[in-house]
Amino acid sequence: MTQKEKIGFVGVGLMGHGMAKNIVEKGYPLTVIAHRNRKAVEDLVTRGASEAASLEDLARSASIIFLCLTSSTEVAAVVAELKPGLGKGSVIVDCSTSEPTVTVRLAAELAELEVDYADAPLSRTPKEAWAGTLDCMVGAQDAVFARVLPVIETWAGKVVHMGGIGDGHRMKLLNNFISLGYAALYSEALSLSRKVGIPVETFDKVIRGGRMDCGFYQTFMGYALEGNREAHRFTIGNAYKDMRYVESMANAAQVTTTMASAAKNSFALAMSTGGDGPEDYVPHLADFVAKANGIK
Repeated sequence: MTQKEKIGFVGVGLMGHGMAKNIVEKGYPLTVIAHRNRKAVEDLVTRGASEAASLEDLARSASIIFLCLTSSTEVAAVVAELKPGLGKGSVIVDCSTSEPTVTVRLAAELAELEVDYADAPLSRTPKEAWAGTLDCMVGAQDAVFARVLPVIETWAGKVVHMGGIGDGHRMKLLNNFISLGYAALYSEALSLSRKVGIPVETFDKVIRGGRMDCGFYQTFMGYALEGNREAHRFTIGNAYKDMRYVESMANAAQVTTTMASAAKNSFALAMSTGGDGPEDYVPHLADFVAKANGIK
């Protein structure tokens, strides 16, 4: 019988908490570490996880380490702290939305230590993370993908092997370009709708159930129509960061960013006018665009 991989998890926040919960409840030995919020760590410990005192200790305890962090800046800093404890043959899997160039660089650095690297960013929301039905797009060598797949499948319902290292993060940025472009489009359309005298409720009656309807529209409108501030818990700050990464990727590929830059600027507007808090989520962008157009 093959011994189960020992899993480490760094970043048990909105998404990571549910992911880690599924890993430990589906039978994998799990070690976690606290950052800002101890509540998630304490919950995971009650479910059978162990808590590490440091990132180096976590690295020593795990054969596969998942990272679910805010940006490439945090990922690079965490990897640097993990390095002294990493064993040969271990794997780091970055589930963050990271900059592909940083992903490729970190993979090369770790290869010198005989440590493998994979990028496995996510799609969907904390609700699906808790249910174990996230979407995941993975960039990894074939053997590494085969090794980490059973663990990813504890928290993902759809897993696509995109190709080599960095391809998962490249696809994630394309995915977020589309979804966050929708958010910018919906926000402006709702402002224009109100300006010309069409209430949000009437607007929604036309779009919902028609060809322009989709899952993202429905969660976005959970706030605009129903006032549910937690309909889509992805922060405006993270959206702004992701759109800057999209621009960076496009610049390196010499692709014009007419639409991407327009979407990014909508989030820049929100960030510059108070939308940079931890509970300012993407659907709230509609408020900032409305305010810029003189709508209360």
